[in-house]
Amino acid sequence: MTTDAQILSALRSAENGGVSGAELAQQIGISRAAVWARIEELRQLGFEIEASPHLGYRLLDEPDLLLADDLLARLGRTKVIGRDIRVFAKTSSTNDVIEKLARDGVKEGVVVFAESQTKGRGRLGRQWVSPARKGLWFSVLLRPDLRPQETTQLTVAAATALWRAIHEQTGLQPEIKWPNDILIRGRKTAGILTELSAELDHVKYVILGLGLDVNMTANEFPADLRKTATSLRIESGKPVLRAELATAILRELDRDYARVCAGRFAAVADEWEEHCTTLGRSVSIHVGDRRIRGHAESLDEDGALLVRTEHGHLERIIGGDVTLDK
Repeated sequence: MTTDAQILSALRSAENGGVSGAELAQQIGISRAAVWARIEELRQLGFEIEASPHLGYRLLDEPDLLLADDLLARLGRTKVIGRDIRVFAKTSSTNDVIEKLARDGVKEGVVVFAESQTKGRGRLGRQWVSPARKGLWFSVLLRPDLRPQETTQLTVAAATALWRAIHEQTGLQPEIKWPNDILIRGRKTAGILTELSAELDHVKYVILGLGLDVNMTANEFPADLRKTATSLRIESGKPVLRAELATAILRELDRDYARVCAGRFAAVADEWEEHCTTLGRSVSIHVGDRRIRGHAESLDEDGALLVRTEHGHLERIIGGDVTLDK
C-alpha cells in the first residue's frame, strides 16, 4: 500500500476523529515532515483535511474522484481482485488497457479504471457512452483455472456482485437480465463485457469489463437511450459517491471470484436466479443469424442459459441478444 493510501486509511479509521502527525509518521515509517508534505498533496487533490493542535489531522470531506491510492485505502486487503489498481483520466477502453497488461504477463487481479472512455464498448460491438466522472468504467484481469466454456460463470458472478454492491450502497433493488445486464425498473444501468484468450481446453486470461451509469442525469444520456437507460442517481434521487461504490463492487467481485475458483459456482448461480428477470419468461434470442424462441428455464453448471424451445427441445445458449416477450 502506498504512503497516501496508508494516510487515508489511518484518517478514516481514527477512533477519536483525528490522528496526530507523530502517530502517522510512526505507523507509516516516515518523518513528520514527509507526512505533512503528503497531506498537502492530498489537499491539492481536493481532500479536505483539517489540522488541529489537539486532535491532529481529521478528514472532513473528499472529492468525487477515482484515485488509485484512495481506492486501495478504502478496499483494504483482498484475495485477488483489487490488489493492484490503476486509474486513467481518459483511455480508449479499459478492456484494451487490460489486454495489453495481460499480454505483458501482469498477474491477475489488476483493475483499470478510466474517468472517461473514448471508445467504450459493450457486447456485440455496441458503443458504451462513458462521460467523465459520471460512472464507473473499469476492467479486471483474471487468470482462472477454467475451460473456455466455463467462463460464462464469471459473467454470472459479476452480475451477482454488482447486484449486492448496488443494493448495499443505494438500497435499490436491481434486476439481472441474462446474459450481462443490470436493470432498475426495466431500464439498463450496468453492463458486463467478458473477453478471453484461450487455448482449446484452457483459459489463458479473461478480461472482465464493467460499465455502470452512476451519476448521469436524464439529459446526459443520448436521445436514443433515454427510454431504455437509467442511472443510480436518477433511481435513488441523490448522487452516489463513486469511490465507495467502486470498492464495494471490487470487494463483492473478489468474493464471488473466490467462490467460482473453489468450485462453488452453484451457490453463485442460486443467488443469480433469485434476482434474474429472464428465468421463467418467454424469450426471443438472436444468436448470430439464428432466432430462438422459447421459455427460459435455468442456468446449467457452466452458466449457460437453458431454453425450452417452441418445439420442446432444450437449447443451451452461451450468448445472444435477448428480448423478453410480453
